[in-house]
Amino acid sequence: METLTQLLSKLADYLVYNLLGLSEASLFGSSLHYFIIGFTEIVILVILVTYLMGIITSYLPMDKIRVYLERNKKSGLGNVLASLLGAITPFCSCSSIPLFVGMMQARIPLGIALSFLITSPLVNEIAIAIFWVSYGWKITLIYVISGIVLGVVGGIVLEKLGMAQYVADWIKELGENKTEIDKDKRTFLERLPEINAEALKTLKKLIPYIFIGLAIGSFIHGYVPQSFFETYISKSNPFAVPLAVVLAIPLYIDAVGVLPIVESLVGKGVPLGTAIAFMMASIGLSFPEALVLKKVMKKKLIFAFFTTIGIGMIISGFVFNLIF
Repeated sequence: METLTQLLSKLADYLVYNLLGLSEASLFGSSLHYFIIGFTEIVILVILVTYLMGIITSYLPMDKIRVYLERNKKSGLGNVLASLLGAITPFCSCSSIPLFVGMMQARIPLGIALSFLITSPLVNEIAIAIFWVSYGWKITLIYVISGIVLGVVGGIVLEKLGMAQYVADWIKELGENKTEIDKDKRTFLERLPEINAEALKTLKKLIPYIFIGLAIGSFIHGYVPQSFFETYISKSNPFAVPLAVVLAIPLYIDAVGVLPIVESLVGKGVPLGTAIAFMMASIGLSFPEALVLKKVMKKKLIFAFFTTIGIGMIISGFVFNLIF
């Protein structure tokens, strides 16, 4: 059975190369092909996740969960549980945002919700399998642990910095409205109109930014040559790790898609830690993600989020370089 990506790839092949008659070797054709696959796949995931979270938050005793997570906030257990949840969900950074919105809607503490949002795109089951085959179980295990630790620490730090006040106002309003119906006994059909209304409200906020973000990411994907990254993040550059993180920010690549680039970079002599820092930033700290986050976070929180996680990724890159 064909995967969704394979089906979308065939659709993109037909639209770009057959219907429009663009060449596979053309930069514009490559960018458009990438955009059609990426945008369609993300929108499908976002729609599914948005409605799924609407159903979950409608039925689950979110008040009890919130109380439990808040009770364990100081110990960090709530952050660990959220990061582990992120590690077992196969979502990219943009499609993780509806889940983040659902957590905020349920009034789960910001730091805990951010722990999920940070770890979810970084640790991907398919990517782990490919990573294992390419680099062995030790490197894979350290990468998974580093992704979870980054989520836990990042969430705790941002919570301690008092960033909760910088969540978008419309999400706070969703949370306020939600508290009135958490303990009702309505049937699914009775809940469905409200679930649908809230899902549509979230989608209207997110999809335009996904479109803009993917357009930018597709342009860079098609027009910026891979040799550019190989030149400026080589082993001889002592600033290669932070530079790799900065260079990856304009990109939008999921954990599976970036692995061939990582393998190529390593094959060209780029240190493994530098390549992994690039990988982390491209899937968990991208500019397209920032555009989507702009609808759910205020500027100060986005800046703090990127700064905190970026520093963590740089540290992870240097640690990998020291170990391997």
